Amino acid sequence: MLAAAYDALRQTFSPLLRGVLLKSIALALVILLAVAVLFESALAYFVDTPFHPWVDATIAVIAALGLLFAAFYLVPAVSSMVAGLFVDDVAKRVEAASYPDDPGGRPLPFLRSLVYTIRFFGLVLLVNLAALALLLVPGVNIVVFLVANAYLLSREYFELAAMRYRTPEEARALRKAHAVSVFIAGFLIAPILFIPILNLIIPVYGTALMVHLHRRIAPLPGTGQGSGKAPEDGAAAGEAISAPAPSALPGPPAALPHMPADPPA
Repeated sequence: MLAAAYDALRQTFSPLLRGVLLKSIALALVILLAVAVLFESALAYFVDTPFHPWVDATIAVIAALGLLFAAFYLVPAVSSMVAGLFVDDVAKRVEAASYPDDPGGRPLPFLRSLVYTIRFFGLVLLVNLAALALLLVPGVNIVVFLVANAYLLSREYFELAAMRYRTPEEARALRKAHAVSVFIAGFLIAPILFIPILNLIIPVYGTALMVHLHRRIAPLPGTGQGSGKAPEDGAAAGEAISAPAPSALPGPPAALPHMPADPPA
């Protein structure tokens, strides 16, 4: 799993994914900026103190600090949205570079990808707002934030990678069958959320990581490829070569029929 994380991180900053990375970062920043503008506009509309300029200034400073802090909790939700939009660009490049001899996956239908992304965006947003509500409980807030996002982000990225080869139901069943491995992989993604600016790489890095993990833990449907494990001794040979037919060894000579003796002369 650490090898998969290393490959994903190396490819994230390589020319292979650099273009997709820059586009995903730009989109994430645009979304965060749009949220900031909407928040500021709402605050200016509902909070108006024309006779006390110092109150306005104080409120503006507090709002700006609060918005920066809230952005920390918005990044996971924004990352889940951006990942759904760039999953095919990232996955097909990683598959072609790392698994050139294997068949490539199918791009997700746009409508299915959009519905999945919006639904998961809402779920991640609600969970992180719940974590924000625990802000006054020292320690617990950070643990809940880390564990919840490790689960949610690993779940989304793995299923998106798996759905390039499987139906949504099969991808979900595969994720549940390897729930521990997928969840542990989430802890190779979630800690990056604590690092400002660097956390914007999560959509590309997380998708690349789950592409590698998917190919390592499960064969591709109908091919038997992608497990990343060597066959057991004699297994491949036993399946590839049929047992020879038993040799036709000569048996004992058949008994000659009894012939009557010649009559006496």
